[in-house]
Amino acid sequence: MARIAGVDIPKHKRGVIALTYIFGVGSTRAKNALATAGVSEDTKVSDWNDEEIGNIREAIGSFTIEGELRTEIQLNIKRLMDIGCNRGIRHRTGLPLRGQRTKNNSRTRKGRRKTVANKKKA
Repeated sequence: MARIAGVDIPKHKRGVIALTYIFGVGSTRAKNALATAGVSEDTKVSDWNDEEIGNIREAIGSFTIEGELRTEIQLNIKRLMDIGCNRGIRHRTGLPLRGQRTKNNSRTRKGRRKTVANKKKA
C-alpha cells in the first residue's frame, strides 16, 4: 500500500481514482500529477515502483492538500464570521449559506427536527 501525503492509497485501484482519496486532490489534479510524474493513468497502484511513487509525491507536494488545506478553509470561514458578513452569520447560526429556502428542507445544516408542543386550550 502506497502512502502519499500521510494517506494510505488503496493498491487495487487505478492511479487516478486512488489519488482522489487525498483531501484536496480531485480527478483533474490527479490526472495532472500523474502526467507530471510520467505515470500512465490506467496503471494500478500495486504496479507502481518506488521511483514512480517518488515522482508522484513530488507532483502532489506542489498542491495545497490535507491538513494545510483544512486549516486554510477553517481560517477563511472564521474570517467571514469575524467580519460579520451574511455568509459568516449563516455559518455562525448553522443555516444554509447560498440562498436556499429553509422553511421545508435544509435538515443537513439545521440538524434533527425539534418538535414544539401545541398551545393547550383553556
